[in-house]
Amino acid sequence: MISVKVYDKTAKEVGNIQVSEEVFGRDFNEALIHQVVVAQLANRRQGTKSALTRTEVRGGGKKPWRQKGTGNARQGSIRAPQWIKGGVVFAPKPRDFSQKVNKTMRRQAIKSALSTKLADGELTVIDNLNLEAAKTREAQAILNNFGFAKRTLIVIDGEDQNLLRATNNIQNVTLIDSALLNVYDIVASYNLLVTKAAVEAIEKALGEEE
Repeated sequence: MISVKVYDKTAKEVGNIQVSEEVFGRDFNEALIHQVVVAQLANRRQGTKSALTRTEVRGGGKKPWRQKGTGNARQGSIRAPQWIKGGVVFAPKPRDFSQKVNKTMRRQAIKSALSTKLADGELTVIDNLNLEAAKTREAQAILNNFGFAKRTLIVIDGEDQNLLRATNNIQNVTLIDSALLNVYDIVASYNLLVTKAAVEAIEKALGEEE
């Protein structure tokens, strides 16, 4: 087990929590994290880009002028790529960019990313993030107490509408449920602010037998 400090909303230490080495004590696996991140970004691509080739553009069936004697360059169709409104050379077509990543790889990558954040001092555990009202200044005050000015990922357990509304307008802050935690959001953030309840939920989800 690894002992991690727990802080309150004023950034004051209020205790410790024991976390599993299975989840938060892994070695940094750059190749695995890279593979999972690339796959995750590829799966976000819609792949709907499309353009018409010269055979698909309407019209152009008639030769615009005779082959010789006009002084113009020879042309066979006004829908050739060099013409305005002509077809596109090697036109992009809809395609599937998705990459498959199995469950074990994804879970191992998340463990490695979380472990690296904890080892680098970029993961902070807070006892709770309950707000009395959905006020942006209250959420910003918490971030200021911890000195989080760069991109920050806040991980909670379940939904919190007050916190969601309070953080919506704060630049470089992302709020996510622990059930939706993913490798890209972890590595793309400089700081992770994780509630104590979220840590327990993450351990329960990732500590299950694979």
